[in-house]
Amino acid sequence: MHFPSPNHGERRGGLRPSLIVIHYTAMDSCAAARDRLCDPEAEVSAHWLISETGAAEALVPEERRAWHAGAGEWRGMGDINSRSIGIELANRGDHPYPEPQMQALERVLTGIMARWSIGPDGVIGHSDMAPGRKADPGPRFDWRRLARSGLAVWPAPQAPADPAGFDAAALAFGYPAGVSADLRLEAFRLRFRPWASGPADGTDAALALELARHFAA
Repeated sequence: MHFPSPNHGERRGGLRPSLIVIHYTAMDSCAAARDRLCDPEAEVSAHWLISETGAAEALVPEERRAWHAGAGEWRGMGDINSRSIGIELANRGDHPYPEPQMQALERVLTGIMARWSIGPDGVIGHSDMAPGRKADPGPRFDWRRLARSGLAVWPAPQAPADPAGFDAAALAFGYPAGVSADLRLEAFRLRFRPWASGPADGTDAALALELARHFAA
């Protein structure tokens, strides 16, 4: 297997991957994204790059620390780069993800999760761990599809709950404490309710509580 990106290092503190972070490239083409992810001056990289046609390229060995996540946290853990495997999807962020690309992502995820014993709750978006700073993989990404295949989590429908309970449940599920409650809500909705607006409501609270229970289990 060819690993063309030089942008990687040792995982710090003996950490092993326990998360998978999904990104979009936000560039005009897969080739342009590949060039940047393999450019030593750019100082960014990812373990995998998946094109719109479903071609999956391994850019950095999975045992190495790629430079894809940046500042942020998940479940109170920092240095996400040392704890994760990064997957870049060639997408500008303003159009749907093609079927061949989603099929390839499912194959890549299945392999990574098996190799590193990562469960569905360990598959997150860049926006989950960096609310307000990142929006990828964005509102057009089909998280529900991944969940149906056991490759992510999705909350079961619930009766509305007290909206006042939303933020504590979002924190319990894993969203960062170091950002405002408004940004946690924005990140949560970007993934689970991209059509919703306004203050946290009973549906937000019910879904977040269900996710928090899932994580606690």
